[in-house]
Amino acid sequence: MELNVKTLEGKDAGKVSLSDAIFGLEPREDILARVIRWQLAKKQQGTHQAKGRADVSRTGAKMYKQKGTGRARHHSARAPQFRGGGKAHGPVARSHEHDLPKKVRALGLRHALSAKLKAEDVIVIDNLVATEAKTKALAGAFETLGLTNALFIGGAELDSNFKLAAKNIPNIDVLPVQGINVYDILRRGKLVLSKAAVEALEERFK
Repeated sequence: MELNVKTLEGKDAGKVSLSDAIFGLEPREDILARVIRWQLAKKQQGTHQAKGRADVSRTGAKMYKQKGTGRARHHSARAPQFRGGGKAHGPVARSHEHDLPKKVRALGLRHALSAKLKAEDVIVIDNLVATEAKTKALAGAFETLGLTNALFIGGAELDSNFKLAAKNIPNIDVLPVQGINVYDILRRGKLVLSKAAVEALEERFK
């Protein structure tokens, strides 16, 4: 499949051929959902912690004698039913990570790219380079291209001026090609690839 290549100024810069093996798949929501769930679980801090009855600083003495009071049988005041006692079955610090096969992760990325192309939300720019690190100038260029919510994927090395200029523009993310991922692709409206990124992706999935 061929796609028009544009410059940051909005001018035509030829065409680029996209591989059907990467951009031409029929998107499967189940695979995309699995990969996103894996990504977000891996990202989750898991530092939530409640104090159980073993962690509460309170006397461990028996509250009152076992028999003869007519009241319920109790031992420690640290038990969950008492005020100041430990939390029953509360959250504990843990990792939320789970395994996902590498082949499923790779397939998920190809399906995400295919979904964007099918929705006509892929734009190819010849080079993501800014002459100076000025946010105002770059925001004007994005406005010309109609980009208000986009993910930019550059080559292995990002242009520092472009990265700095795009940093303060809301709803714009910039990543090198090795950082491309399903979650970031799908959370932004448009996917903007440099020619170097397209070549790197085709090399990666060869």
